[in-house]
Amino acid sequence: MDILLVEDNLLNQKVVVFNLKKYSYNVIAVTNGTDALEKIKQQTFDLVLMDIMLPEMNGYEITEAIRKYEEANGIENPVPIIAITANTLDNDREKCFKVGMNEYLSKPFTAAQLIEKIRIFIPE
Repeated sequence: MDILLVEDNLLNQKVVVFNLKKYSYNVIAVTNGTDALEKIKQQTFDLVLMDIMLPEMNGYEITEAIRKYEEANGIENPVPIIAITANTLDNDREKCFKVGMNEYLSKPFTAAQLIEKIRIFIPE
């Protein structure tokens, strides 16, 4: 299973990648929207983990760009996108869903919480 992790904090990246590799997920990590969009165009992912606060483009803008790319290219099964964010206000959660994200996980989270969210879209 291929997962794209969009996270600019390198320590957070390492922790998430370490935990996901224990479950045999193949994780590609990028730090910004430009790289995320390039990866989406280069390969098919089973899931995207999307930080919200990112340089250049934020997670909302990246998600909107991914959804426009999928629509323009006739992709019938859009990639599930899980927001991972320190923003925990109700309107942040609503905004995630409004731009096309499928699920929401607030930081800090445990490895078990992350796997639980992933398994909604990628069963064991």
